[in-house]
Amino acid sequence: MKKNDLCAVTIQGYTAEGFGVGRTDEGLAVFVPGAARGDRLEVLLVKVLKNYAFGKIQTILEPSPHRVEADCPHFGKCGGCDFRHLTYEEELWLKSQRVRDALARIGGFDLPAPEIVPSPRVAAYRNKAQFPVGSGPRGTVFGFYRSRSHQLIPLEHCRLQSEEACAAAKAVCAWADEWGAAPYDEATGRGLLRHIYVREGRAGLHLTLVVREDALPESARLVELCRRAAPSLCGIVVNVNSRPGNRVLGPDCRTLWGDGRLEDDLAGSTFRLSPLSFYQVNHRQTENLYACAAAWAAPDEHTEALDLYCGVGTITLALAARCKSVVGVEIVPQAIADARENAARNGVENVRFLCADAGQAAEKLAREGFRPQVIVVDPPRKGLDEAAVRAVCAMAPRRIVYVSCDCASLARDAKMLQQAGGYRPLQVRAFDMFPRTANVETAALLCKEDLT
Repeated sequence: MKKNDLCAVTIQGYTAEGFGVGRTDEGLAVFVPGAARGDRLEVLLVKVLKNYAFGKIQTILEPSPHRVEADCPHFGKCGGCDFRHLTYEEELWLKSQRVRDALARIGGFDLPAPEIVPSPRVAAYRNKAQFPVGSGPRGTVFGFYRSRSHQLIPLEHCRLQSEEACAAAKAVCAWADEWGAAPYDEATGRGLLRHIYVREGRAGLHLTLVVREDALPESARLVELCRRAAPSLCGIVVNVNSRPGNRVLGPDCRTLWGDGRLEDDLAGSTFRLSPLSFYQVNHRQTENLYACAAAWAAPDEHTEALDLYCGVGTITLALAARCKSVVGVEIVPQAIADARENAARNGVENVRFLCADAGQAAEKLAREGFRPQVIVVDPPRKGLDEAAVRAVCAMAPRRIVYVSCDCASLARDAKMLQQAGGYRPLQVRAFDMFPRTANVETAALLCKEDLT
């Protein structure tokens, strides 16, 4: 078969990216975005390789019982959502299968499909948005990029975000048009406004403008428009990113108005967050995830614990309430500053924080003879590096709790932890942290083979 051929395909499952998977009558595997398990489709082949092909739906010959009408006019154009065409039950099923398949295929672990915890909210659940900006026919626009591209899809409202977050973004665009703050152009490196970054917490909405240079025209007017559009607004920060490329945030921030950090309550503690500090985007589901992680860590008043990639100290403080002491490690200085302040704000004294690379810090602690009974790791998408794996195994904890936003990285690292230290996953649970997208959060409890 070749490009632009039409073929009939029955969708039998999903890829890790959320594409439907089926086979032609000749046996060629075809990956189809926007498909549902059980669909019978006429597919146009857009790319044909030796053993598989990519296609797009031409006609739905027989719709799957798992298919629903998409409830967003931007779906299929905007890259923000993957599954608005599926029932939520089907989305949960495919995410659980994705975790099981990664653990089997990459890690070599023969485990049943894990329990998946549904999100308490499926709409407007995100407490964070990073809107790229661009030029439209009527002025400055915000939105999200088309999938696998940097083509901006303008929008008025996003079903994953709150109405107030989008209202604040509209106000920034209105100010930009009024005072000539041109959107940044990646191709030319010109323009001022790069991203509109919104976070929400108990204290209200917090707004960060990512700009190429710190030279905002009529900033008082910006504050006025944003406060009018978003009544809960508690602070506006300017973040300067002068580097070329598509990285969102730069290293430098200054407070333009109000509070320079956002305050929120999570799992019984109060946290203050700088714009550069990591924080989970689904508040209520995060509390479910952290409760699971703390329970699996099973600390008591004699337990010493290590929390690698601790961010602003969310998991660290949850562990501190149950055990003797906790060490938190994070490489981002602003996050460590937030973590130390958060511990003091909550009256937690049995913690200490190190600003360092996780692997290097773990190696240093291991050389010093630190032997925690529990280690919790919550790494970025790329997972652990080899130094971190070696150091974790050298400290020989009784339990490792691994929190992951990429089950493929989790599976790879679990295999390395088994090879290096004899650890294996005893319990795995998936959490739908990101409804309507292909991403899934996973927690795993790893213990030595002889642990009873």
